[in-house]
Amino acid sequence: MYLIKIKGKAKIPDYVQLRDEQFTLIAYFRLDRPERALAKCGLDHKQQVILDELAKIPFGKMHKINLND
Repeated sequence: MYLIKIKGKAKIPDYVQLRDEQFTLIAYFRLDRPERALAKCGLDHKQQVILDELAKIPFGKMHKINLND
């Protein structure tokens, strides 16, 4: 899967896109509220791994993440 962290401007908050290997959008959520979006796409059990990776990557760059157990 791929993570893309998008920087918001003015009143628009920061967002995250989570995409699969074919770049299909899996989840799109606010950086400060990931819980519901990750639960909706079935990745709530991987929330901490995803948030740890998001803390490391810069805005505007695509980052590949391995979520396999």
